[in-house]
Amino acid sequence: MSQPATLGFRILPMPARISEDIIQRFQTVVTPHISDNMQRLCGVIGLKPYHHRKKLVGRAITVKVRPGDNLMIHKAIDIAEPGDVIVVDGGGEITQALVGELMQMHAQVRGVAGFVIDGAVRDVAAFYAADFPCYARGNTHRGPFKEGPGEINVPVAIGGLVIEAGDLIVGDEDGLVAVPADRLDALLAAAAAQAQRERQRKEAILKGEDKRGWIDAYLKEKGVIA
Repeated sequence: MSQPATLGFRILPMPARISEDIIQRFQTVVTPHISDNMQRLCGVIGLKPYHHRKKLVGRAITVKVRPGDNLMIHKAIDIAEPGDVIVVDGGGEITQALVGELMQMHAQVRGVAGFVIDGAVRDVAAFYAADFPCYARGNTHRGPFKEGPGEINVPVAIGGLVIEAGDLIVGDEDGLVAVPADRLDALLAAAAAQAQRERQRKEAILKGEDKRGWIDAYLKEKGVIA
């Protein structure tokens, strides 16, 4: 009989794939439209990009580590499939970097789409030079340990949001969101409808035809005399 996995040293099965068609369609969806249509509850807070403009879209491979230790991040890179996003719960600790240039190179060669690190990175210039999508809490020159513990494909908490292995991660200049796999089609439709409404609003604004009466109506309801 096989031994049960040890809590703190576990690698759970890989999540279901997300179709390439879905991935490509989300490439043109901005994060505000995703956030608005998830009641503004599914965004990651407090991480900043360490790359230029390349968009991040891919399936989440989640990693939970002891702050300052990257053993299981190395393993996650080794088992990730092309297009995956390595999402790391490092407890928000930024005194030691969890990834750097060499790990970025390994990940890029394997086809990993990017990193989301609730912790620190280093070799910042290399991330910018490669334009390899990376969002992190901060940066430091101090390196990590490689001893564990750590777990892969378990639920993690990143900037106030619980992310499950298999969620779709979307990152752009406005930030990061995570979409559960069973909501992808619905979110695409809702985001497309919002984009169309906003195009119509922009046209009306440029023509001076955007109706602004709602402001005074709301203020009147609150008892404000204009």
